[in-house]
Amino acid sequence: MWSVGVIGAGPGVSALHLPTLARLPELFRVVHIADSGSGRADELARRIGARGSSGVGEVFQDERVQLALICSPPAEHASHVRAALDAGVAGILCEKPLATTVDEAEALVVACRDRGVALLIGTNHLYDPGWVQARRLIGELRVPVDSVRVTLSLPPNGQYHRLVTEFAEGGGSPVRHPPSGLPAHVQAGIVRQLVAGLAVHELPAIRDLVPGFDGVDFARFVAPLGYAVGYRAGRARVQLGAVMRAEGGGDARWRLTVSAGESRVDVDFPPAFVHDGAASVSVRGPEGGVAVPPRSQLDGYEAEWLALAELLSGEAPLEYEEQLEDTRYAIVLAEAVAAHIEGASS
Repeated sequence: MWSVGVIGAGPGVSALHLPTLARLPELFRVVHIADSGSGRADELARRIGARGSSGVGEVFQDERVQLALICSPPAEHASHVRAALDAGVAGILCEKPLATTVDEAEALVVACRDRGVALLIGTNHLYDPGWVQARRLIGELRVPVDSVRVTLSLPPNGQYHRLVTEFAEGGGSPVRHPPSGLPAHVQAGIVRQLVAGLAVHELPAIRDLVPGFDGVDFARFVAPLGYAVGYRAGRARVQLGAVMRAEGGGDARWRLTVSAGESRVDVDFPPAFVHDGAASVSVRGPEGGVAVPPRSQLDGYEAEWLALAELLSGEAPLEYEEQLEDTRYAIVLAEAVAAHIEGASS
């Protein structure tokens, strides 16, 4: 059994990782949770019989901690991964993104590889059994992928809605314009963060299907909070669309659609913060018939922790370069999209 130290005590920890690890008691046990001073870590730790603290220092001074779960804000991921490495952990699960710059990501991957530390980035959709099944079915079509489309319609999430009140570059007060009136550089910054923090769920799968990035065709901010992005990857076209509703109402949708020749594969992921089994998959063949394979009860959150267990046991190879390429792909795309939005306004 591996003892886990957790950095962060937000919804991703309380609603996702702790319930998941509770379902894997033979493999993992959370022994320490730290926050940045909010006090939430103490409460979460009490619920599961772990230790709570503030800051990263006490977690990595805890001799029981063998694995690090990094769920801090993205800008802090790199420093917290380094702290975990310095403490001598055997493995790290870092929520996406690993880093906010390519140089940072490269340095972290090299450090993990040099020390033989198992690294897994928490892009849970990549490990979702539904996606694994869909990827196999797409390969069995034996025709090139023509297009990939990701469509998200999500309920409000304070983490992302706070983006519209961030400080403007060089400004001294928060931006409080209506979304449609946001300056172009603010819209670009918001979409950059949404691509790096939200679209990133699907980007490793997209990179696996249609490797390469050959330029942005269109990119824009979508009110009240979202984006519409189109780009080229070789012969294929990729479209990413998301809207986060200001108010509730309507069903959440998180769908990835792959078109290849006359066939289409739809992958519908469960809403975030929901433990409801794997994504559901449907395949529409050239003749119009639709096949719906059986759906696994294992969800992507559990699958990613099981993948980390395989890395730690040596049952799966440590693919550091793939982790780095996934991170580089997301950062390059986010920067290109932001530049396109700013350039379109000039």
